[in-house]
Amino acid sequence: MSNKFGHFGKPRFPALFKLLSDGVASKDGETWVKRRRILNPGFHLEKLKAEQAKRVMKSFQKITIPGYMLLPTENNRKMHRINKEIETILRGLIEKRIQAMKEGESKDDLLGLLLESNIRDPDGSSKSGMAMTIEDIMGECKLFYFAGMETTSILLTWTMVVLSMHPEWQDRAREEVTMILYEVLRLYPPGIKLSRKAYEDVELGGIVYPAGVIIEISVLMIHHDPDIWGSDVHEFKPDRFSEGIFKASKGPGAFLPFGWGPRICIGQNFALLEAKIALCMILQRFEFALAPSYTHAPHTVVNMRPMHGAQVKLRVI
Repeated sequence: MSNKFGHFGKPRFPALFKLLSDGVASKDGETWVKRRRILNPGFHLEKLKAEQAKRVMKSFQKITIPGYMLLPTENNRKMHRINKEIETILRGLIEKRIQAMKEGESKDDLLGLLLESNIRDPDGSSKSGMAMTIEDIMGECKLFYFAGMETTSILLTWTMVVLSMHPEWQDRAREEVTMILYEVLRLYPPGIKLSRKAYEDVELGGIVYPAGVIIEISVLMIHHDPDIWGSDVHEFKPDRFSEGIFKASKGPGAFLPFGWGPRICIGQNFALLEAKIALCMILQRFEFALAPSYTHAPHTVVNMRPMHGAQVKLRVI
């Protein structure tokens, strides 16, 4: 599927994307290409190393009943009130930045790149169809705040749980965290599946899939396949990533915590850098162990997380 870009797109989840707003993750075709070109520079690794991640959104509720969001329930009223507050804050930040740009100040962070799209294209030419409205920009901001907070916090949660189960790795983690994070992402990927909708009839592996069909790829099953990762697939062995991602498994495309192909998660560098910084700060100050009350029960509610929470005891070192 990764070499058939253009044959597949994201399936529509109206309630979900209405909550997250109309960000790049929900776009297809030329709109996605243009939006992705604008956003890509904001997630280059070297740029992210100089920036600090911010946590804004704290929770998410999956909506499955059509029209449910329109009902005046207590949760819906609270959700709409919070959404309005967030939009007010974002609009204020955007207007403040626009005024600063008019006064000659310029920043090349993500918000600056989004606003710059209203002035010139990424290739330096004048404003054209690449321009984004204020509503578009607010939608992207909400999407990235949500995605950046939720997935990274879950990654750090599982990392602390796994390092508590394997305390011998805590000292090694203080020297090298990358392969530990990769192994945690393999064992407990934030998203357990990838979904794509076929735009047209397409043949994959000798099977013809008709246009309109939704194809789901189980990330969790691929990450736990012994034919790909070896007989120790269910064990926590960060050393398998000691020579990088591509030598860790027996085939390309086997490591999918951020997706694959042209639509691979635009924020993967940001998420990994944020997780590395946070984990290093924790390891510098604490050693940790699981509390007796902890029960290991991975559970999926949008993302994979501990069903009963992660009770971890910290001790200052």
